[in-house]
Amino acid sequence: MRMRLGLSRRTVRSRFTALYGAVFLLSGAGLLTIVAVVVSGGTRVSESAPAGPPANGQTPENALPRIHQLQDQLAQAHANQSRQLLIASLIALGVMAVVSVVLGHLIAGRVLRPLRTMTAATRRISADNLHERLAVPGPADEVKDLADTIDELLERLEHAFDAQRRFVANASHELRTPLATMRASLDVAVGKPGHVPAQTTALAGRLRAELDQVDELLDGFLVLARTRHGELPDRTPLSLGSVVSEALSARATDIAAKGLTVHETIGRDDGRVRGSRTLLRRMVDNVIDNAIAHNHDGGWIRLALAADGTTVRLVVDTGGPVLDARQVAELAQPFRRLGADRTGTGAGLGLSIVAAVAAAHGGELDLRARPEGGLRVVIALPSPVGLAS
Repeated sequence: MRMRLGLSRRTVRSRFTALYGAVFLLSGAGLLTIVAVVVSGGTRVSESAPAGPPANGQTPENALPRIHQLQDQLAQAHANQSRQLLIASLIALGVMAVVSVVLGHLIAGRVLRPLRTMTAATRRISADNLHERLAVPGPADEVKDLADTIDELLERLEHAFDAQRRFVANASHELRTPLATMRASLDVAVGKPGHVPAQTTALAGRLRAELDQVDELLDGFLVLARTRHGELPDRTPLSLGSVVSEALSARATDIAAKGLTVHETIGRDDGRVRGSRTLLRRMVDNVIDNAIAHNHDGGWIRLALAADGTTVRLVVDTGGPVLDARQVAELAQPFRRLGADRTGTGAGLGLSIVAAVAAAHGGELDLRARPEGGLRVVIALPSPVGLAS
């Protein structure tokens, strides 16, 4: 997209340059035509001018050859003068054509400079910084009107995003109350004195499982709303390696139950980042849960952490069948699942929460289908070296 926009900008500048050059060339060609007509007319007038009375007592018959000779010399002089004038004009036109193209290019660049500034500022604005505005200074012209219109659009988008985030957060909070009430009702129905039918107990178990899934969904909504609203509680420097080790230790039972082999090349002090421990722990938990849940029995998980001074990258590889690369690229969107084996578990928010948490910390999530099968998850976060204190 950026390459296409850049190409369009250069094309507009080239068009302006060509327009300025063409206008100058047409004007110069018209001027040369006028000069040629005037010079040609002057030559004809000179050639038809009367010779005048003979001098020194010469008879007209004796002076006529001399008159013709003088007329030929005058015509030749006018022709030479016209040719020299035409050549000089053509050379001047060529030089000025080059100068006009260069000046046209510079003028076009200056005319388009406010648009380039607006384009660069608009690209920097995303859902996380919709409060920023172009605020283009200058007189009230077409460029100023365009900038003000974009600022008004950004303001409307900011209000719409804020309203959406508040709605999701408020709805998630409000729905927790009826969920708690339903849980309490199930506990009372199953725990009352006397015999409880087996069907009631089984139904209560299924309802609890559904309530757990709804509760997990609401929790995911809250995390998404909080990260997309830019709220980062307990922001502090920490080791991403320690977060990964804690997540693996907490899931040792699940890993053993599926017979998974974990290849970990991460130290507890590796990968220093600065952010919310709560959200980063949730991000790592989701990645590891995804690697466990969507792995086959007896499979493997490979985790690696690398830092280059400005960026910390957590890479999680899992084995499995060959996946569709286009569908894998959409897994970071909410409620997206991949394949029939991914439709029965989870709410489809795990990787979208990972992407949102990474973006809230100035990082990004990259999902790739491994050519030999399985999924590669790469989380890139800025290190404290590249962050302001």
